Amino acid sequence: MIKKEKNMGVLGMSKKPKQQLQADAEFGDLLIAYLEQLGVEYIFGVPGGAIEPFYNALARSERRGGPRAVIARHETGAAFMADGYARNTGKLGVCCATTGPGATNLITGVASAYENNIPMLVITAQTALSTFGRGAFQESSCTGTNTVGLFEYCTRYNTLVSHAGQFEAKLVSAIMTALQSPGGPVHLSVPLDIMRDKVAGKNPTYNLLNLLNKPSLVDDVAVKHLYEELINARNPVFLIGDEASEAIGTILSLAVDLGARILVTPHGKGLVSPYHPLFRGVIGFAGHQSARDVLSDPSVDLLVAIGATLGEWASDGWDTKSLLTTKMIHVESVEENFIRTPMAKLHVRGRLSTIFDQLVEKLVGEHRHKIYAVGDNKAATETPHGELTLHFTMDDPESYCSDATPIKPQRLMRELPKIFPPNTRYLADSGGAFTWATHYLHPYDRRIAGKRNGRGGLFRASLEFASMGWAIGSSVGTALAEKGSTVVCITGDGSMLMSGQEITVASQENLPVVFVILNDSCYGMVRHGQQLTGAEPIGYELPVIDFSAFARSMGIVSHVIHSPDDLLALDIDAICNRKGPTLLDIRIDPDEAPPMGMRTKALK
Repeated sequence: MIKKEKNMGVLGMSKKPKQQLQADAEFGDLLIAYLEQLGVEYIFGVPGGAIEPFYNALARSERRGGPRAVIARHETGAAFMADGYARNTGKLGVCCATTGPGATNLITGVASAYENNIPMLVITAQTALSTFGRGAFQESSCTGTNTVGLFEYCTRYNTLVSHAGQFEAKLVSAIMTALQSPGGPVHLSVPLDIMRDKVAGKNPTYNLLNLLNKPSLVDDVAVKHLYEELINARNPVFLIGDEASEAIGTILSLAVDLGARILVTPHGKGLVSPYHPLFRGVIGFAGHQSARDVLSDPSVDLLVAIGATLGEWASDGWDTKSLLTTKMIHVESVEENFIRTPMAKLHVRGRLSTIFDQLVEKLVGEHRHKIYAVGDNKAATETPHGELTLHFTMDDPESYCSDATPIKPQRLMRELPKIFPPNTRYLADSGGAFTWATHYLHPYDRRIAGKRNGRGGLFRASLEFASMGWAIGSSVGTALAEKGSTVVCITGDGSMLMSGQEITVASQENLPVVFVILNDSCYGMVRHGQQLTGAEPIGYELPVIDFSAFARSMGIVSHVIHSPDDLLALDIDAICNRKGPTLLDIRIDPDEAPPMGMRTKALK
C-alpha cells in the first residue's frame, strides 16, 4: 500500500527556489546548484590542478553564502568527514579529489561509507580528454591507473563523464541512486576540460526535491501479521539497529506497552538510554553477557529485529543458536538486509516510522487483555550515590569503579558521560577504542530520535569496514552538522598516528571537538588478540608518543591524563565552550584486555 507523506520535500527539508546561474557559469557551478537544492552546506576535499575549476566554483559559491569547501589534510579524511556530516543531517555527504593519487586516496573512506549505506556523492577529476593515453601528469583514465575501475566495487553508481552533454543527467542519476534504498556512495569522474566548460547560463533542468520525494511503501499484510504476533507473544524481545532512528520514539513506546525487553546492536547503541528499565545491553562484538542471556532464555518466543543489518559484529558471529532463528521477525526499510535473515518467520518491508505508527495506533484500539507479554518494566532507580541503575551487566565492574593509576579504560568510559554535557555526541574509532566504548560508555537518557533523518543517536561507530581513523574525520563532519553540541572522538594512539593530522581541520573550522586518545603505546587489539588466541606476539608495539605536545605544536589546547583525579580536575565548561578542539592524551593501563571475546573466538 502507498502512504502519502507530508509535503516537506526530501529528507524533511523545506523546498528552496532553484539557484539561478550567471551567464558565464561553468559545470562546477551547475553541480553546486544541484547540491544547494538538497540543502548541502559543505563539500569536503583536497584541491589540486585537475579539480581546480570545481574549487573556483566553490569560491564563487562561498562568496554569495552558498555551499563551501572544507579542506581536509588527506582525501580519506575528507570522505570520513562527508560520512559524519551525512549520518548526522540525513543529507547527502559530498567529497572530492583531484585526479590520480587524490582519487585513490579517497577509496578507503568511500568503501567505509559503502559498507554502512551512507549516501555520498564522490567527485574526482581527470586530466583533459585530449590528454587521455598520452601519459599526462597524474593521468587516471582508462588508459592509465583507471580510477573509475577502482571505484567500481565500493560505489552504487560509478561513471566517467566523457561528454559535456552527459553531465547533468549523470549527476542527477548519481544523486538519486545515493539517496535510494539502500543508500551509499556514488562516483562521478569529470575531466578538467568538461568541468570548466560554460553552461551558457543554463539553470538546473531537474528539481531533485520532487524527484526524491517518494511515497512510503508498506506491506500492510505483513504489518497485520506482525501485529498479531506481537499481541500474542508471551515474552517478546526487541533488537534495535541504527536504521531504526527515524522511528525510535514509537518503537520504545511499543516496547513499554508490550513489556518487551530491549537489546541493541553496536550500531544501535546510541538510540536507547542505557538506563531504560527494559534495556538489557548490546549484542555482538564487545557486547554484554546479559544481552546474550536474554537471547538464550527459552521463554523468549518472539525476537523483533528492527533496522539491523546483522553482519558478523552485530550478530555475535552469526549466532544461529539464539539469535538467527525462526523466532525472529525482521522489520526493515532496506530489503537488502533480509539476505542476512533467511530463517526469519516473517520479513516486514517498509518505512519504519509508518510501520510502527500503524502498530501503536492498532494497539491503542485493542483491549489490553489480549497482551500476554511478561517482560519486566521496573522504573529506573538510583544508587545511594545518586547514580542511575543499569539493568544489564558488565564484564569487569571493579575496573569500572577503579581509582588506580594509570587510569583504567573502563573507569574512563564511566566518567566521560558524567563530565560532558548530556547532548554530547560520541564517536568510537575502530580498535580498542570501540570495544571499551561499546561495553562501558553509557551516556544518560538524551537520545536523539530521528533528527533530520540522521542515524545512530548519541553514539556512533563504523563497524563493517572498520577503518582506523574513521572517527577522527567523522567527528569533524559531525561537529559541522551539529553546531552547538560537544563532539567527543574516542580513538587510539594507532589511529591517531594514521589520521591525526585531521584535528587541524577542527582547529581551522573552530569546532569544539574533544579528541580522547587512548594512549598505551601499542595496537591494543592486536596485542591482546594475540595473547587471547595464542598467536605470536609481533607487530603491535608503537613508540611512546606525547600527543599533548603534538597538539600544542599545532596550537591546540591539550592535557595529559594519568588518573581519574586528573580527568575530574578538567575545566569541562571551558573545553566545551572553546572555539576549537581540545586533545586529551589519556595514558591508560596497557595491561587491561578489551572485551573482545567474540572476535577472538571467531579468529580461533
